[in-house]
Amino acid sequence: MPRSIWSGAISFGLVTIPIKVVAATESHNISFHQYHLEDMARIRNRKVCELDGKTLREDEIGRAYEVDKETLVEVTDADLMQMPLPTAKAIEIVAFVPADSIDPVRIGDSYYLQADGQVAAKPYILLRKALERSAKVAVAKFAWHGRERLGLLRIKENALVLHSMRWPDEIRSPESLAPEHVDLEESEIEGALALMDTMAADDAEGYTDQYRDALEEVIVAKVEGRKPPKAKGEAAPSGRVVDLMAALEESVQKAKERRGETAGGDATVHEMPKKKTTKKTAAKKAAAKKTAKKTAGRKAKSA
Repeated sequence: MPRSIWSGAISFGLVTIPIKVVAATESHNISFHQYHLEDMARIRNRKVCELDGKTLREDEIGRAYEVDKETLVEVTDADLMQMPLPTAKAIEIVAFVPADSIDPVRIGDSYYLQADGQVAAKPYILLRKALERSAKVAVAKFAWHGRERLGLLRIKENALVLHSMRWPDEIRSPESLAPEHVDLEESEIEGALALMDTMAADDAEGYTDQYRDALEEVIVAKVEGRKPPKAKGEAAPSGRVVDLMAALEESVQKAKERRGETAGGDATVHEMPKKKTTKKTAAKKAAAKKTAKKTAGRKAKSA
């Protein structure tokens, strides 16, 4: 388990739970350094004073708020620590809400909350069991890194998890992004449902970062003096759908093949709907039949 990044307490009402905060996720991304193309030397980012050109250490750097071009107001760590906030050393629960009332767009980083000492064990378990029985999540406020934040507390297995959340006014409206109204056939919606059934899974586990794997192959090949492997697989989709129903039918078939299913498999999915014949098309066919009968009758008389 990684080291704690913050310690304080959870508070709701008069109940206080001493906790330590531990990162719930870790990054496996491959990182790069910048270098000079001419001689392969590393490029360093240095913090330089614009007046004397001196490279500064971290302990020589402070923070300030720019009131205007001529006025800077220094804000020290002590100023931030002494602000009259009840959340300065506590994760203060302000409400318990239904889990499905939280917009996933607002959820950010995740942290495990570890009970800090034996005194925290009973109230920690008390909060956990209360959340489990109520099927609700807790909305909380806390102050980290110089600002107050909003958070969401929930249960993962037997541990309390804190998700940072964006404030409501930080979420942009998607209203202008939705496409204009289009007419959809019921058969097209049923086709999409059939594809969803074919691609259904019990959870989102078992997926891997293929980009990272491919990048590792490229790096290993270069270290060993080999040519990096070439891309393989299907070409990227063009983004242009000529026949929506045909695309859905082909997608269902490919999804079945990836799952190892055949036409006689046990999977239960929606049957792909047949294309509906419009009245206009039916009328054309009826007219064509009448013309064919008349032509045949004329040929019979002339014979």
